[in-house]
Amino acid sequence: MTIKPYIIAEEARLVDLRRWFHAHPEASMQEHETARKIAAELDSFGVPYQLIGDTAIAATIKGTKPGEGKIVALRADMDALQMEDLKDTPYASKHPGYCHACGHDAHVAALLVAAKVLQEKRTEFSGEVRLFFQPGEEIGAGARLFLQAGLLEGVHRVFGVHVTSLLESGEVSLTPGPQNASCDYFEIEVTGRGTHVSTPELGVDALYIAAQIVNNLQSIVSRQTAAGDSVIVGVGTLNAGTQYNIVAEHARLEGTTRAFTPDSRAFTNNRVKTIAEETAKLHGGTARVDFKAFASPLINDAEVAEEVRAIAAPLVGEENIITNNQKALMADDFADFLAETKGLYALVGAHDPARPETGISHHHGLFDIDETALLTCCNLYVDVALAYV
Repeated sequence: MTIKPYIIAEEARLVDLRRWFHAHPEASMQEHETARKIAAELDSFGVPYQLIGDTAIAATIKGTKPGEGKIVALRADMDALQMEDLKDTPYASKHPGYCHACGHDAHVAALLVAAKVLQEKRTEFSGEVRLFFQPGEEIGAGARLFLQAGLLEGVHRVFGVHVTSLLESGEVSLTPGPQNASCDYFEIEVTGRGTHVSTPELGVDALYIAAQIVNNLQSIVSRQTAAGDSVIVGVGTLNAGTQYNIVAEHARLEGTTRAFTPDSRAFTNNRVKTIAEETAKLHGGTARVDFKAFASPLINDAEVAEEVRAIAAPLVGEENIITNNQKALMADDFADFLAETKGLYALVGAHDPARPETGISHHHGLFDIDETALLTCCNLYVDVALAYV
């Protein structure tokens, strides 16, 4: 790798910040301590910012070079997961029940140091860099705060990174097209009619209906979706009944759908609703279906992928750039930015084969990263911004 000297000079700061954030994880939309730390660091760099909602922070760096430049937005997510940190390291979580097991600590550290570097380089550009420190990615609630505040207006390009244990350190995925699936939550409330189990003909069994709905929903993937179109319909919870000898009058299911295109997403969600309602009706009951949209399909712009490839090649080497990374059915609400503005979501390898702990999957209590990935993330943030503004 040929990381720029102005990034290598910040390596100790990058590591210190990442470890601080790792040790202080917070739940989605409750990242108050995280936001205070970000604000304090931005203050020390002389970078102006504003608070959006309770914990989102939008910083702005305006170039001083004469001329009319463009606007680019850089994003880092900052929330942690509600799970135990199982590592035995000096930077393990100090907040019981919370853990940075997805790499968001690395993203925030990299974007903060990028802010410092860009602030120092503002005489070299005439445009504007907007830095989004985003809460609530894990629940699909944070990106929309910046959209609602109008902060994507006028933005020429939007760029984000995510470390991954699936790629080795030094590798970067800049894959055009669909990269992550949409994520929608659904709740199905089934209403039947209670009776004693010895006289089932006098009632309508909501539990039986719910079980049929679970089975019938699987037909969306197996019989109603093209074999080459990846879709998921998953039911995670089913609760029904009050006692062993009473036919259940109510049942409640919770689940999720995932798809890679807007059309597949709309079709799948419509079928969930129709199947639930018609299955309940067939057996004499009713079903109410409610959806919550967490994230759109994440689709990288092909033109921007080529632009960023030219920027990344001198940093990591052409041989380490991946342009056909396998699609992932997990979601990221960075997709909401891409729905508004051309941009790219890059995956940065953080697995050192010599350190098995850096190859552990995301959302596991032992998850950790090779911290050399911080240099790659930070350099990409800075050089992508400088290339556009």
